Amino acid sequence: MGVKDNSPFPLALNVYLWYSEQKFTTWRMKVTSAEFVGSATSPRDFPRDRRPEIAFAGRSNVGKSSLLNRLLGRRKLARVSKTPGRTQTINFFRINGGAFYFVDLPGYGYAKVSERMRRSWAGMVEGYLRDREMLRAVVMIVDARHPPTPLDQELRAWLDAARIPHLAVLTKADKVSRGGRRRSREIAAAALKMRDPEQVLFFSAVTGEGERELWQHLAQYLQHSGTLAKGRNA
Repeated sequence: MGVKDNSPFPLALNVYLWYSEQKFTTWRMKVTSAEFVGSATSPRDFPRDRRPEIAFAGRSNVGKSSLLNRLLGRRKLARVSKTPGRTQTINFFRINGGAFYFVDLPGYGYAKVSERMRRSWAGMVEGYLRDREMLRAVVMIVDARHPPTPLDQELRAWLDAARIPHLAVLTKADKVSRGGRRRSREIAAAALKMRDPEQVLFFSAVTGEGERELWQHLAQYLQHSGTLAKGRNA
């Protein structure tokens, strides 16, 4: 077996893909470091080292911080709050010494936030998604227990129209019975107008379900970041 090494950041990413008879067999992601580097409310606050970024978006209290902490193997890196709407800035996390960034976007849809603040968040997030050259993909996070909301649908349609690579992840999968998984996935795929329900991933920050599969997708986005960046601007 050989190691395929075509990433623009092969050593820093620590993403190893093994192939057997030209077919994907297994993989491993090693997170050597993860640190919070700052919050931003405007482009002047964004990192300037031009490393690829993966953004995470979802409704308030959907389990976004728990997902980030699970992926990175850190308990409290992304702050988990019981108060929806607490994240009011774009938060950047430097992974593996600056190989790439995870970007935690403000949660949307919290009713107790003022209309003025909601408009401010929307403008800030839309500006980041539309103009950020280093953005490689967006992970849309939806609660597996409930159908996607109109705001989830709007985000999916907006990303699709903007040609920004993205995937949907259903969190809190441990709270959905095995028997209800197929139906939950089909409902989410239909609401988000995704052709193949298998493109919707399940994830549990409690059990780790879906962690390897999600990392596989993220590794592909990071490895082919140059191609993706050209595609979204074509």
